[in-house]
Amino acid sequence: MTGADGSTIRQITTKVVYSNPWMTVREDEVERPDGSRGLYAYIDKPDFVLVMPWENGGFHLVEEYRYPVRRRTWSFPQGSAQASTLEEEARLELAEETGLRAAHWRWLGALDNAHGVATQRMHAYLATGLEAGPPRREHTEQDMRQRWVSRAEFEKMVRAGEVTDSGSVAAYTLLLMSGGLPDS
Repeated sequence: MTGADGSTIRQITTKVVYSNPWMTVREDEVERPDGSRGLYAYIDKPDFVLVMPWENGGFHLVEEYRYPVRRRTWSFPQGSAQASTLEEEARLELAEETGLRAAHWRWLGALDNAHGVATQRMHAYLATGLEAGPPRREHTEQDMRQRWVSRAEFEKMVRAGEVTDSGSVAAYTLLLMSGGLPDS
């Protein structure tokens, strides 16, 4: 039996097993198509934006210590700023993390962040026509660094394992599939 949303797994019960201001962990009792029951635990987390700031044949990246993986990593600016639209959220995140403002925005697409364990989606944007300004980082971003890299250097960093953020690599793929990079 398939539900109205295309599901073949039916939710019997749901409960919150943990919650904080950034995420909720849920545990659902489910019923599979053959009638067997089981548990499905997942993270309910807000969507986020990822911004690819592009100029002069390269990108602006940010680096910070990522506690879950216990190392510093490079990525495109990203986050979940409070805003009325996704593009405005992208504008806020870019300015906050890098100080950059963009004259032109191109939405590249949306991808599920970790569809087996989380409800969260990533919305990727290309930002061009950049103007520098001071960053306004959150207290939790106090160790953040910023750097411009050429497109070739970015690809080298991915191959060398210096950029391991799956959202950044996926957004780059969306960019290449969407008609490629602008001239500037």
